[in-house]
Amino acid sequence: MSDAPRLRHAVRVLLLDERDRVLLFRGEEPDTGRAFWFPAGGGLEEGEDVQSAAVREVTEETGLADVALGPEVWRRRHVFTWRGIQWDQRERWFMARVVHFEPDGAAMTETETEDLTACRWWTVVDLQATTDELVPRDLAALLVTLLADGPPPIPIDVGV
Repeated sequence: MSDAPRLRHAVRVLLLDERDRVLLFRGEEPDTGRAFWFPAGGGLEEGEDVQSAAVREVTEETGLADVALGPEVWRRRHVFTWRGIQWDQRERWFMARVVHFEPDGAAMTETETEDLTACRWWTVVDLQATTDELVPRDLAALLVTLLADGPPPIPIDVGV
């Protein structure tokens, strides 16, 4: 039996409203209770491409249907343990411009309902001031650069 982490392909979407606020969800690690904030997204389903997964995840988690995905801006590899299983997650990050809305999680899966305990729109100033854990850890600085310079010509590796 192998102790190697399970490979998981995932997608994240930076939903940015007209005031450059980003929508983040609050999660808590089931084993430790450690809280963190992260953007919409999740794992790809069998045979699903990243764009379809991104749109599906946004719809499930926010109620926003048919989001128009913008460019892929970041990539991230994250190895972690969740509910006793070690994962090697490969994430592709997209941005999407949206008109401000109140998320509706009515279409969330049972797991999402358990795992996503809150959501809120964050300004860059909010992100820079928080002591809460963000995903990725340097989200505030990354977002400042993204908003100032626009999407990179090819996705940037953003680490943990």
